[in-house]
Amino acid sequence: MVDSTGLPVANASVFVVGAATNSVSTDQSGIATLPAAPGATLRAHIPGMDSDAIPVSNVPLVLVLHPSGVTEAVTVTATRSATLTGDHAETIDALSQQALRKYPAFVLDDSLRQHAGFELFRRASSRVANPTSEGISLRGLGSTAVSRTLVLLESVPLNDPFGGWIHWDELPPEAVSAVTLATGGGSDLYGSSALGGVIDVLPALPETSRAELSASGAGQDTSDVDGRIDRGTKNWLGTLSGQTFRTAGYIPVNPGSIGAIDRPANVHFQNGHTELDRKIGESGRAFLLGNILNEARGNGTVLTNNATRLWRYVGGDDWSAGSRTTGRFRAFGSEQGYRQSFSSIPASRATEALTRLQRVHTQEIGLSTDAATRVGPFSFVGGADVRDIRANDVETPISAGKVASTLDISARQRFAGAFGEALYGHGPWSAAASLRVDHASNLDTIQRTNGVGAPTPDRAEVVLSPRLGLVRKINGNLSVRAAGFRAFRSPTMNELYRSGQVGQELTLPNNNLLSERATGWETGVNTTSRGGRFSGVATYFWTEINRPVSTVTVSQTASAITLRRQNLGQLRSQGLEVKGELRIVRGLVGTVGYQFADAIVTKNSAQPALIGNRLPEIPEHGLTGQLRYQSSRAGIYTLAMRRSGGVFDDSANTLQLRGFFQADLYGERSFARRFTAFASIQNLTNRRADVAKTPVLSLGTPILAQGGIRVNFGGAR
Repeated sequence: MVDSTGLPVANASVFVVGAATNSVSTDQSGIATLPAAPGATLRAHIPGMDSDAIPVSNVPLVLVLHPSGVTEAVTVTATRSATLTGDHAETIDALSQQALRKYPAFVLDDSLRQHAGFELFRRASSRVANPTSEGISLRGLGSTAVSRTLVLLESVPLNDPFGGWIHWDELPPEAVSAVTLATGGGSDLYGSSALGGVIDVLPALPETSRAELSASGAGQDTSDVDGRIDRGTKNWLGTLSGQTFRTAGYIPVNPGSIGAIDRPANVHFQNGHTELDRKIGESGRAFLLGNILNEARGNGTVLTNNATRLWRYVGGDDWSAGSRTTGRFRAFGSEQGYRQSFSSIPASRATEALTRLQRVHTQEIGLSTDAATRVGPFSFVGGADVRDIRANDVETPISAGKVASTLDISARQRFAGAFGEALYGHGPWSAAASLRVDHASNLDTIQRTNGVGAPTPDRAEVVLSPRLGLVRKINGNLSVRAAGFRAFRSPTMNELYRSGQVGQELTLPNNNLLSERATGWETGVNTTSRGGRFSGVATYFWTEINRPVSTVTVSQTASAITLRRQNLGQLRSQGLEVKGELRIVRGLVGTVGYQFADAIVTKNSAQPALIGNRLPEIPEHGLTGQLRYQSSRAGIYTLAMRRSGGVFDDSANTLQLRGFFQADLYGERSFARRFTAFASIQNLTNRRADVAKTPVLSLGTPILAQGGIRVNFGGAR
């Protein structure tokens, strides 16, 4: 029995699945001996950690423990249920809390770049980037500000209900137990936005006793303080965590173009997360959780800034009826206020003129429920959910320092869906078939100019999203899989009604947009060496999106670019996704990830010249590598590397951003029992990546060093 770094684990319970009462414990060398017939399945457990279920084929066997949150997240993401029969056909990358925190990154989206196919709309991280440029792309499917990937917390969407981007700093680091990235269409279970996949953020559940505080400082006048405290009894548990972060940032504009109006892009925010749990029976629970975010950003010039205030609440329960039937219920909502200013800047960048002020207020409520039951080799899952979103966008154009007019847009969007899934697992075969039906509607939309306006006609769509997956185990160390799916994404209210601006790039809305429809398939192989020293996953994927919402250049000058959102016709992304992990020597683990994505426009009757062009912001080649060493005496050290190919920053493929390489380093060591010192260096080579051309070139962060102390006051570490 070993952990993910290859170190032996003592006092772990090893048992035959179905006979957990007859377990044995591992000794100090991580070894246990127990009788098990050929074909039986073994599993191991210690508090907070579980292994995968491994069939007895050859002996000795090696079981690898992972944090329990990772196992739960993988199961729920793949099946939307804690019930799983056999293996699943999805390609899933699981990152534990240790993998996220023992990594050279300040914010969650930077930690997720460990996954080779994870890309944001802009290359800059949320540490300095405008939140409206933080849409996610997986499998080369691209994005604008809007994500073609769904992000979940406790089965609740985290995508901004108005714009589809992600507020990556909503959760304190200590509030995240694990993150899984399930790539490939997921609309069959989750509905709109899951074209490229589903990212499941699993919150850290309350513990009976825990207290931790972390404080660090870094270059660019950066400070970060976060902490967590848990208290509870056998049945009642509560947790409270929070973070305050501030950085003066850096000037993103290429040094050769910096003018008098340029300032550092910066952010300061405070967030909080609290949860109260009540245990019910052996495995059930009822809970209430809440998040709060207060964020303010400077966007790189004197007059441009934005701010967000977000409140989120979730209540629900996880229940079981016997050992074969489980279910969940969630009631959730959020309220958000967002403001932003825009400006025009001449080519000299010597002056700046305010052009627009914007305020958006968004409210969201929703319900979600699902249940699963197991009958022999079959499992059946069913559920339904509904979301209602109301938004009010007030935009004030300014010309020559005077208010020209006021545009007031109130809108409502509603999603309702239901799904069913059947799973089968017996012997070497596993299969899953699912179907979801969604009703997506836009209603009660009124656009007013200077108080005078008229309603926009209501509209609705009904979408079917099927998926079929099949897995065949060749032996205990090798399996092959294949899956096909349909998925969709409804346009957001931001795309339909709101103008947006990044630098000198103005994007106009289009209230005639239709939903994106995706068809895709994948096939792959999973392998593990005897003894578990090496594991690898390789997947070939092919996805075609019809009516993709993208941006088309309307006009371009030396100082400004005007774009408009349109349904482009069709795009296709095909390629290869690979990940491998090798335990090199005791305590030293190496991982490598690679994605090749051939992502191009295949149809566009409105602009035939775009056919064959590459999708903006998507590199053909993305490579990540990591070496992590862990020792009880020496500490934990991580060397992370990332190589990304060149991309285009526009649909016409005229604005090119060069490829880049970045290396980062993290290290920590415990001392005096309760104290841990940690340090990191980001961008070791100090080579700044091209981030955007709007049309002025913007660059990524220069070298940045961080150091801090973490104090454990008791409980888990």
